[in-house]
Amino acid sequence: MNRRRIQLVLVFGVVSLLAAVGVAVATNRGSEFREKLTGYEEVPTLSTPANGEFKARVSRFSETIEYRLSYRDFESDVTQAHIHLGARHTNGGVSVFLCSNLPNPPAGTPACPVREGTVSGTLTPEDVVGPGGVVGPPSTGQGIEPGEFDELVDAIRAGVTYANVHSVNRPPGEIRAQLEDR
Repeated sequence: MNRRRIQLVLVFGVVSLLAAVGVAVATNRGSEFREKLTGYEEVPTLSTPANGEFKARVSRFSETIEYRLSYRDFESDVTQAHIHLGARHTNGGVSVFLCSNLPNPPAGTPACPVREGTVSGTLTPEDVVGPGGVVGPPSTGQGIEPGEFDELVDAIRAGVTYANVHSVNRPPGEIRAQLEDR
């Protein structure tokens, strides 16, 4: 009888350990995003043949955001692309650069394909410029300051960030997609 109790205790212990590991893996798992960018999500809404796709994997554990941005059919040159802090139907400040063809982008920012193409990379806390980016003050009062990676991840997971591609003809942005955790 004692042997049976020991076996049950061991089985219970193993099952409990596996459950704990499963919970730990689930909480450290990254969020994945796959969004279609269109002019219909811009504020104000606009009609454009340009369109694109943004894919990202967010890992708070490793403090990285791996991304891939593809776009096509722009009628003028792309100038820059970012992740902005802003709810749906709201414009917000720049949090991180995805690519730029401007004269002085943050160090390590890849060049944007001119009218169509793909750019990819990995963002880290050093890439978080905070709303306002390098063209404005360090913060526009939205609460994400330079380097605050966890704040940016919280905003992404809350659905209050968007990917945006800007062009010569449409400097405020030509295509956009709200990032929504799935």
